[in-house]
Amino acid sequence: MEEYNKSISFFEGRDIKIQVGLLAPQAGGAVLIQAGETAVFVTATRSAGREGIDFLPLTVDYEERLYAAGRIPGGFLRREGKPPERAILTGRLIDRPLRPLFPSWLRDDIQIVATTLSMDEEVPPDVLAVTGASVATLVAQIPFAGPMAAVRVGLLNDEFIINPTFREIEKGDLDLVVAGTPDGVVMVEAGANQLPEQDVIEAIEFGYEAIQELIKAQQDLIQELGISIVVEEKEEENQEVLNFINQQASEEIKKVLSQFDLDKKLRDEALDKIQLEKVEEAINALEDDNEIKVAVTENSKLIPSLFKKLTKKLMRQQIIEEGVRVDGRKLDQVRPISSRVRLLPPRVHGSALFQRGLTQVLSIATLGTAGDAQDLADDLHPDIEKRYLHHYNFPPYSVGETKPLRSPGRREIGHGALAERAITPVLPPQQEFPYVIRVVSEVMSSNGSTSMGSVCGSTLALMDAGVPITKPVSGAAMGLIKEGDEIRILTDIQGIEDFLGDMDFKVAGTDDGITALQMDMKITGLSIEVIAKAINQAKDARLHILGEMLKTISEPRKELSSYAPRLMTMKIDPEMIGLVIGPGGKTIKAITEQTGSKIDISDDGTVTICATQAERAQQAKRIIQTMTRKLNEGDVYLGRVTRIIDIGAFVEVLPGKEGMIHISQLAEHRVGKVEDEVAIGDEIVVKIRGFDNKGRLNLTRLGIHPEQAAIARQESQI
Repeated sequence: MEEYNKSISFFEGRDIKIQVGLLAPQAGGAVLIQAGETAVFVTATRSAGREGIDFLPLTVDYEERLYAAGRIPGGFLRREGKPPERAILTGRLIDRPLRPLFPSWLRDDIQIVATTLSMDEEVPPDVLAVTGASVATLVAQIPFAGPMAAVRVGLLNDEFIINPTFREIEKGDLDLVVAGTPDGVVMVEAGANQLPEQDVIEAIEFGYEAIQELIKAQQDLIQELGISIVVEEKEEENQEVLNFINQQASEEIKKVLSQFDLDKKLRDEALDKIQLEKVEEAINALEDDNEIKVAVTENSKLIPSLFKKLTKKLMRQQIIEEGVRVDGRKLDQVRPISSRVRLLPPRVHGSALFQRGLTQVLSIATLGTAGDAQDLADDLHPDIEKRYLHHYNFPPYSVGETKPLRSPGRREIGHGALAERAITPVLPPQQEFPYVIRVVSEVMSSNGSTSMGSVCGSTLALMDAGVPITKPVSGAAMGLIKEGDEIRILTDIQGIEDFLGDMDFKVAGTDDGITALQMDMKITGLSIEVIAKAINQAKDARLHILGEMLKTISEPRKELSSYAPRLMTMKIDPEMIGLVIGPGGKTIKAITEQTGSKIDISDDGTVTICATQAERAQQAKRIIQTMTRKLNEGDVYLGRVTRIIDIGAFVEVLPGKEGMIHISQLAEHRVGKVEDEVAIGDEIVVKIRGFDNKGRLNLTRLGIHPEQAAIARQESQI
């Protein structure tokens, strides 16, 4: 392919460069996309489908190379290892807007690989990778309803910014990624500092307008390369079988979908019974050479697939025409809610059970010390540390299945990150609450929106643990049914509505505004007007859910669990850190053993003291305060004699700080020999006379008031 380069002028000179035809000539499509000094290489490759596959086998991988920052990996192997959580989340970010744009009939293996080859300290690579995936797919001429592009929107000083830098994201009140096609918005993901709904809607619209430049650039590219982007429409295969199933089962399916008192299990059992008795038995009764029976015999998955398709059509039809859902709810109605706290013994610092319909989440909060923070720093992302961790687990029993237990997958990591993002804006500042906080959400039962259930359960668990969050957070998942021009927005979707619907839009926030949202589409785009309606409808749901939650616990508990560690923070001069630690950690180890405390010291001089009892933490604090106290002329201390020379004695007044008492300052009378007054190891009260021209400490035993001596002895016992 001939080399092609294009530069796209963007917001405030943040241009994006696209280059195809140079790298990876055997890949289906490849593009190098660059902004600033950040460059991401993305490929799209297609291979023939495998036998028996009835879904789109799309794989998206994102990789970061340490040479991108001019670094060599550490460790014995000196090469990159398992992808970190950040890379997994970026892979999901690429996958989510890309997947719905492939035609439903496509069954070929498709792999997208995005690799960050160069990275500066300004431009995040993730949105570049999303747009690059669209370009590579188009160049590979894979059937695809693109072009698709993504931008990030920030909010700094009440101004929206397109593709903000890392620093601008950190300082701003919004971090929003919008992906879209010519048909509309196809994906949204955001974290926000309790922004009003209208501000978020305007940000999405602002981002979608910017996307148009990237879409036009891709359209120009494929036109110059002579590539067609028309997606082939294929007629439904096995239409005759589908018609037969429709004749046999549609009325029975309608009856089940209109039995609003059936729960998920009973509904599924009723539908399975219809498939078996009305469809499979009818097909088995046909002649062996009947075309329908032959087709079903050759493909064992055909009946379940077409039966599910018919069920989807009838469920959607019921919602569009009657405005009633399978459980009898109105379109904007939330399922019944219940919650409780302190479900577990107090050894667990905080616990809560949140249930909405059949979705049930148990959240457990644990408080830790500064040393428990998760260090995410590496050579590409220095100085990244998390003091709030949210982990989400989805065991097979939550959906009544049996499967081997594995380490968390992409879905679990993604849902945990969303809940973490939703809660983070309301956490107390580290200076006020120096704990590291971990919340684990265990999904007990799943029937839609477990991620938002995790947000609600976590808020309750944090308040139960006594974490002084600034506002409680709730969340709701919105759905959508679109048939032609008819659109219905659904509040608090359950599993069948998520599975058979067109949108999964999760919105979390406080009564002041949104803290996180995530929208995924199964269609090729949605207008800003519809998105705005969904966001505003979600607000009513969130506030209703929040009201129900606050009936269980209305504010954080005033006292922590008796099993939670007691933390205390103080600040010392960074130059004193070495003094507190001591040679080989000897001093800090001694303080730890004496007080039973755990002590962490940051490079900026912040000391965090942890103990099971507040008195022990206070004792350690007083010791460190005494050690790091600035010595002033006239101060009185109880010191220990460390050395004796002919002209005087050396006394350690504080750990690592010693001065000399001249022989003339040892007593009121004349002293013949130093050893006549003091011996090594003696504890004596001394006063600071001053400092010599080299900063050395001069001490005396003269002129000390008895009350000063008593105070010095008392302080030495602390």
